[in-house]
Amino acid sequence: MSQLRKEFNQGPRTLRQQFVSVDFVVVGGGLAGVCAAIAAARKGLDVVLVQDRPVLGGNASSEIRLWALGATSHMGNNNRWARESGIIGEILEENLFRNREGNPVIFDLLLLELVRRETNIQLLLNTAVLDAETIGDSIKGVKAFNSQNSTLYDIRSNLFCDATGDGVLGYLSGADYRVGAEDKNEFDEKFAPDEEYGQLMGHSIYFYTRDTGKPVDFVPPAFALEDITEIPRYKRFNAKEDGCNLWWIEYGGRLDTVHDTEEIKWELWKVVHGVWNHIKNSGEFPESENMTLEWVGHIPGKRESRRFEGDYMLNQSDVVEQKSHYDAVSFGGWSIDLHPADGVYSDDNGCHQWHSKGVYQIPFRTMYSRNVSNLLMTGRLISASHVAFASTRVMLTCAANGQVAGTAAAVCKKYDLTPRELAQENHVSCLQQKLLRSGHFIPGIPQAGDCDLALAADMTVSSTLELQSLKPDATWQNLSDRRAMMIPVPAGSLPAFSMLFNALEDTSLEVSLRRSDKLFNHTPEVVLDTKTLELKKGEQESVVEFSADWTDSTYAFICLEANNKVDVALSSERLTGILSLAQKGNTKVALGSRQEPSDDIGFDAFDFWLPERRPEGKSFAVDFSKPLAIYQKGFMKNGIQRPVKKTNAWLPARDDAKPTVTLEWAEPVTINQICIHLDNDFDHPMETVQWGHTERVTPFCVRSFRILDARGKTLIEKTDNHLSFNKLPLPNAVTTRKLVFEFDRDEVDHPAVFGISCY
Repeated sequence: MSQLRKEFNQGPRTLRQQFVSVDFVVVGGGLAGVCAAIAAARKGLDVVLVQDRPVLGGNASSEIRLWALGATSHMGNNNRWARESGIIGEILEENLFRNREGNPVIFDLLLLELVRRETNIQLLLNTAVLDAETIGDSIKGVKAFNSQNSTLYDIRSNLFCDATGDGVLGYLSGADYRVGAEDKNEFDEKFAPDEEYGQLMGHSIYFYTRDTGKPVDFVPPAFALEDITEIPRYKRFNAKEDGCNLWWIEYGGRLDTVHDTEEIKWELWKVVHGVWNHIKNSGEFPESENMTLEWVGHIPGKRESRRFEGDYMLNQSDVVEQKSHYDAVSFGGWSIDLHPADGVYSDDNGCHQWHSKGVYQIPFRTMYSRNVSNLLMTGRLISASHVAFASTRVMLTCAANGQVAGTAAAVCKKYDLTPRELAQENHVSCLQQKLLRSGHFIPGIPQAGDCDLALAADMTVSSTLELQSLKPDATWQNLSDRRAMMIPVPAGSLPAFSMLFNALEDTSLEVSLRRSDKLFNHTPEVVLDTKTLELKKGEQESVVEFSADWTDSTYAFICLEANNKVDVALSSERLTGILSLAQKGNTKVALGSRQEPSDDIGFDAFDFWLPERRPEGKSFAVDFSKPLAIYQKGFMKNGIQRPVKKTNAWLPARDDAKPTVTLEWAEPVTINQICIHLDNDFDHPMETVQWGHTERVTPFCVRSFRILDARGKTLIEKTDNHLSFNKLPLPNAVTTRKLVFEFDRDEVDHPAVFGISCY
């Protein structure tokens, strides 16, 4: 029978319409929106995620291809163990495991898989919100159009989140917002830019190249930039850099970065194709003969447009002074990174990056609208001044804030609260603890023991590593640069220690003991003691004993001054919470090895002490006169799941072939879920695309483990683990007086455990 369909009715038709009613609506499918939707869904909410593009990820997607970064800043600042955790941590670790080469298409697939895995999420791709219905000060619904299925959606909810970057939902619903830079006096921000520098950052478009192995011609399109000298920094172009290494191909800061985006895109296309024409056809780059233009972005990556106002506006002093907030729910650590509004056409540097000495808290009061009562805001929309926004805008910070928004929605629904009510001191601790129990990290706020049965158990371990030595491996490091090793030490003093040196001639070497001014930071600006070693030509062991003590746990820095006549012996042994550093700069995020701002912009001067990426970055070989108890079993109950002032980890002894942790209760307990926090190296940035990494899993991460009950029955066994946070629901509740955790040493020399919780 024929399936022919005919319609002859006259007059206008209406689009197909679909009504949707859910607990929570997230508009915007970048990393912030993805994390918001997943967080809410995992807390039991029915969620609609509305994304106007065919893929998820926003600036991190294959459409734009920017590597996602946050507080670790390419390991180019002093923020140690600062990688974001929780849902975005899971995404980063999964991407490293599957996609260490940094293929942006694989990253797209990962995000789609993770969202589709959550059965509570209805994902609407290619769907743009175009209207908001409000009653009083709240949103009742939004209308959205899908260009692919020609459907108009009417979506209703009591809670909404804007994660669109441009703040489409906030704008349509009447939420208060700002565009541009505040005056220096409003928040006493010395770094606030003037009109000459410009008040907005522009967009960027990247291109990828490929060596084909044979000569390739390039005929530029008619719209390509003809005179490359119009770009003041044109001499910086070369045939080797592509992708997001060309972040500084930027334009649009003098225009309306929302409504002029198409105009900005065409100008960026003009620049990109003019640049490639210059590289291919100027004759200055013979190495480009076999190279082809593999890919050019079709939409620009946006940096800045609207910023929405909450009950608090983060500002420069919050970032630089690392202020504490009662409602801290997240953190940042990227530099305050402002770009000249003229972008690639500016005579100025492409950016001005000024770092704080450590990470800073972000309060929940920045994450909801002050005048739309049921609107949460995340991503780059949070309530921050233009200057503070220059730090909070980066994707991993945005993603961590996304998890906050999704979790906040769940708490608001459960207790019938508005976001503003949730921000009050008597409520916000509930949000903080739910975040921490989901693997999220909030500086200065430990996970509390409410409902955690593990805290009431008697904990025993098979052994504990006490650090007395790191044995030499016959490799040496020349001290052409200043070098240091970070050692976590309990209250008291650092024991005397010996190190091996090889002097090329008779010389002296200055060795100092340092710590940070704020004990939770990792900038060694406080000199506690200094010794001078007189070295004779040849190999020798030197003993150092410092006269300094302290009243709290902290990181000590054993610093060796530069002397290219001296080599120091190294050790291949890698232990959680111990790092070697060089006093160097990372040109991707800083001008040099020392931050030296002028007095009038409100930043601190300090040295950068940076680790090196594996396989480099070995520790000094060292012998202490007495062992350091830096890996205690009690750390697994302190609620901090990464090194801060101490390792916060338990490690078994080197000769312990079958490391175990045993929990025993005086009376039987019923357990439904177990959470284990492991070490997947929070100092590793795990850039998502283009970068490429040497490892799929870091050297510290336990690959396999088992959980047994009192009778020795295996309740859970996990192999091929590559996640730092393992949330393990039991198929059936278990009533027991004992659990045994067995951690395998396969593929990892020193399994490390930050915490174990039972619920």
